[in-house]
Amino acid sequence: MQQRKRFEILLLDAANTIMHKPALWCGFSTVLKAKHIAVDDLELRRKHKILSEVIPFPDQTSEDFYHTFNAELLLSLGIIPDEKLLKALFLECTYLPWQPFADTFSLKTLKIRKAVLSNFNSTLGDKIANMFGRDFFDIIIGSEEQQLSKPDIRFYQRAVQLLDIAPEKILYIGDSLKLDVIPAQSLGIDAWLIDRDKNYLNFNKRMNSLTAVAELMS
Repeated sequence: MQQRKRFEILLLDAANTIMHKPALWCGFSTVLKAKHIAVDDLELRRKHKILSEVIPFPDQTSEDFYHTFNAELLLSLGIIPDEKLLKALFLECTYLPWQPFADTFSLKTLKIRKAVLSNFNSTLGDKIANMFGRDFFDIIIGSEEQQLSKPDIRFYQRAVQLLDIAPEKILYIGDSLKLDVIPAQSLGIDAWLIDRDKNYLNFNKRMNSLTAVAELMS
């Protein structure tokens, strides 16, 4: 990565950017193995990622939502969903605990203000505080509290307003081209894609790990 201009704030997406549910994939595989169905772990994650781009996650999820999402995920894997299987997936894989990605440790040494912008319910602040500490991020902006959500450009405009900083001074990182990178870039924000599974090799402003952020700021 080439040397970048000086940024004044690091803005990050939350789910699947700085925090994830690692037990999800194990739970999904456990249910399928009980049905004598084998699924490649990487294929599962990639299909889940693609569907997450197409099917918007609400701020407050429900059993009906997960039934709909998992039915589409199963179909994408060549598995015919039935009510019993969908129920088992819901019980095994839903509302699992969030955990920080291991590479977020690299952000702690960065001498820059940090903030979060996320499609998430009002519990976001407490979840992030429990994982990173209450002083790690200067501001946390969630969609439920703002009554706006990605990829609505107004959500990003609200973030710029709340941060009180010029868009070109913001370095933004998210895991979605559709929800994160494209709308952020349209405002002049320097937006990058975090792509740990290397799904988007044709996109040049991408990183495989958050450890690359330090180089962007150098």
